[in-house]
Amino acid sequence: GLVIVKMAAKPDEEQVEEDATELRFGKEFDNADALLVSEVKMLLEHRKAQHESQDDDQDLSEVFTKTLDYCQTFSKYNSRETISAVRGTLQKHKLHKFEIACLANLTPGDTDEAKSLLPSLQGRFDDLELNELLDDIRTHMNYQY
Repeated sequence: GLVIVKMAAKPDEEQVEEDATELRFGKEFDNADALLVSEVKMLLEHRKAQHESQDDDQDLSEVFTKTLDYCQTFSKYNSRETISAVRGTLQKHKLHKFEIACLANLTPGDTDEAKSLLPSLQGRFDDLELNELLDDIRTHMNYQY
């Protein structure tokens, strides 16, 4: 979807209007990675295992549990190898890290859906190249390691 966030600028800074459709993100995102839902799932499962092995009487927070449930429901990739393969495939193209995460997480069914979900792709990729990219994602999903 369309995400527009206005940031309050300090008086001496130029105000930047963030707009994901044009790949404009705030400074706080410059050094941040966009994670796949499957990567978040693995991180949370690892944290949960650590928590359980420590005989901690304190329960994991409701937010943690709900986030883990969400990730388990919507995770597309079963292994680190598949995630690496999907990322590697997408990184061969001139995609922004936000676009890589969106394409890998949303797995659009065709080029029209991809361009509808990610307007930043329009005009940068022809349908043939975009379709090849989507086919590569589907191949990795269908033949997971």
